[in-house]
Amino acid sequence: MNLERAGEETAGWLADTRDALRFFTRLPVVSRDGDHGLPPFARTLRAFPLVGIATGGIQALFLVMITWLTGSPMLGAIAALAAGLIATGAFHEDGLADMADGFGGGWDKARKLEIMKDSRLGTYGASALLLALLFRVGAVSVLAERLGPVAAGAALIGAEAISRAASLHIGYALPAVRREGASYAAGRPSGEAYVTAWIAAALIGIFTVWPAISLLALAAGAVAAALAATGVASLAHRQIGGQTGDVAGAAQQLCIVAFLAVLTAFTHL
Repeated sequence: MNLERAGEETAGWLADTRDALRFFTRLPVVSRDGDHGLPPFARTLRAFPLVGIATGGIQALFLVMITWLTGSPMLGAIAALAAGLIATGAFHEDGLADMADGFGGGWDKARKLEIMKDSRLGTYGASALLLALLFRVGAVSVLAERLGPVAAGAALIGAEAISRAASLHIGYALPAVRREGASYAAGRPSGEAYVTAWIAAALIGIFTVWPAISLLALAAGAVAAALAATGVASLAHRQIGGQTGDVAGAAQQLCIVAFLAVLTAFTHL
């Protein structure tokens, strides 16, 4: 019976990971039942950090390859980020830009939400997106220079996983503002799914960030990512009274920025 249950749990994790990869990336992954609609978020969200293994792994591969080919950690970091953007379709980056445009350009809740739904990129969104991308490239290039591209790539995998677990705080702490879209369909993550996601992210971090830098750096980075998510949640609550998919995407971006900032600081100490 225990073996049967373990087999079912393993199959469930594999199915959830496939669904998470299908929704959050552009990777050619088939869902558990061949459906192309929204995945069952109540279960799938626990596997969100596992997406970071794929997206971070792709970035790590390009970081190592281009750095070794060119001798330039900066070019390696740029190539890594470009590969990550292609793999995810800039899914979370789009959320950051939309949130910045809406919160910066709207004068009331309705107008902010209207701007966030507009696919056009405004000044606030372009500025936020550019700054976030520049910071990530700079941080990864510094890590590659100080640690070597392999260790920096491993740390990047951990950063991708931790930032995704931390960003789940948005859906856990705030109600969906719109009665439509992925954020509404996802609902509020259960406490079990939320904790499970953090455990999965922590385990990934233990096998990536700890060997590359230190356990203390991993813990401090996770705290920084959690604080970033809390800050985004507080801002969204004041601005629109809840959350949208764009807010969740923005949180992931700011969480990874915070995490990378801490890792960079620890390599300087």
